[in-house]
Amino acid sequence: MDSAYELFQAGTSLLDGNDFHAAVVPLTRAAELEPDKTSVREALGRAYFGSQRYREGAEEFRVVAEREPTNDFALFCLGRCLQSLGDHVEARKPLTMAATLRPERKDYREYLERSVRATDAP
Repeated sequence: MDSAYELFQAGTSLLDGNDFHAAVVPLTRAAELEPDKTSVREALGRAYFGSQRYREGAEEFRVVAEREPTNDFALFCLGRCLQSLGDHVEARKPLTMAATLRPERKDYREYLERSVRATDAP
């Protein structure tokens, strides 16, 4: 049986190669073995996002953001998943928090502005 660490390493290697669908498999197994490891949950969220499985990605990033409320990347990715699901109202909160935590990140501000425009449009 593979250890959670070995599964995590295999999954992140697949992520690095943009093989998101394949990365879901070892990262899911690693998350089952180590459900409290936010690094595993964040990587699994990235794999889900890359596989266009936004609902599952949002769940993983939400868990990370709840456990690490100052994790700007998890907040940003949660917002991006919600945007991809068409929920711009809900996306605004984590995107605002991410942009506040890292004001130098232009991409964070740009995606926040997209949600603002989408919810303010008539």
